[in-house]
Amino acid sequence: MRGGRRKLPVLAEISGPAPGDSRAWALRRADHEALAKLQGTLERHRAVLVAGTEGLAAAVALAAAASAAGRRTALLECDLVRPRLAADLGLAPAPGLHEYLRWEATAPEILQPLALAGPASQGATEPLVCIVAGRPAADLATLVNLESFRHALAKLRAAYDLVVLAGPALDSGPGPLEAVAARADTLLAAVPAAVASGRSGGELRAALRRLPVEVRGAIVVDPAG
Repeated sequence: MRGGRRKLPVLAEISGPAPGDSRAWALRRADHEALAKLQGTLERHRAVLVAGTEGLAAAVALAAAASAAGRRTALLECDLVRPRLAADLGLAPAPGLHEYLRWEATAPEILQPLALAGPASQGATEPLVCIVAGRPAADLATLVNLESFRHALAKLRAAYDLVVLAGPALDSGPGPLEAVAARADTLLAAVPAAVASGRSGGELRAALRRLPVEVRGAIVVDPAG
């Protein structure tokens, strides 16, 4: 992580999905406005990794905001150990990235378009394209180090203005996260407010410094939003 031990800058604050909310893909206007300024700083980046305890919620919000702004955007779930994207967004759980990496599915078979909802979604010119993790996999480090993962990400970079990589989690161990981070242009840490500062924040910064990617800052997610 660049920047030594200085405090991780908070780039945006958004609300997480309410408990039991079946419309996790609905883009709230307040969240869209919070992410609008951040979008401008990411224009030169094609692959943005979002990781942290609130990584999936922030990745969905970031991808939705980019899509609503008219950018062709793909959301790729990289946490194959604990897949959640399909359940949260009401998508088919498979085939997904896992099946593609094992040559059990083709690229067109794993792309799932998602029409955005919510008051801030009117600017979207195309659906947000989602790729779920697929069936769970215990050998995450092995899979993300395959040439097929690098090939998949290269194809997504070429086809979309922005690729948002969701996870794997910061506590998944150094191997899987480092492998994904090495293929990203920058990383955003998605955490609750309590983790963005204090002792927890110091531990987070120490973990991020070990990753082979520029760490731009944090998105604070209020899970009770």
